[in-house]
Amino acid sequence: MTKSKTYGRMDEIDKNILRILQKDAKITAKEIATTLKLTISPVYERIRRLEKDGYIKRYAAILDKELIGRSVTGLCQVSMQYHNAAFIDNFEKQIQALEEVQECYHMAGQVDFILKINVKSLEDYHEFVRYKLSKIENIGVLNTTFVLKEIKHTSEYYI
Repeated sequence: MTKSKTYGRMDEIDKNILRILQKDAKITAKEIATTLKLTISPVYERIRRLEKDGYIKRYAAILDKELIGRSVTGLCQVSMQYHNAAFIDNFEKQIQALEEVQECYHMAGQVDFILKINVKSLEDYHEFVRYKLSKIENIGVLNTTFVLKEIKHTSEYYI
């Protein structure tokens, strides 16, 4: 069981900095300072504190899935046969190694896990299930739905 993180309180300036960085992580402290009508040094220090305190986990490029050949997105619901800790830990460990799985969530409700999977084609998805996912012990039921059209996709949190 993990403890919840508790950090110092954020003020509106911190929140504004995070909003800006979520939209463009390559923006400079100088550009943020200009946007917020502040000087560079305090903005830079705030960014470093937000990084140190864990509000900013990392910086990443968001890729175009069509251009990199991963245009098929499936949401796979996984139900386990048995629900003891060893089977769950094993599943979570093995899922980490599957590059096709972009996201994995342990759920409460009718399914145990939901996986977001990105592949090149339905044939690639079939091979992924047949040769990789189905090899994980204790999977009882897989139910996958495929995205027809992406309506909204964001990596930004509302703050």
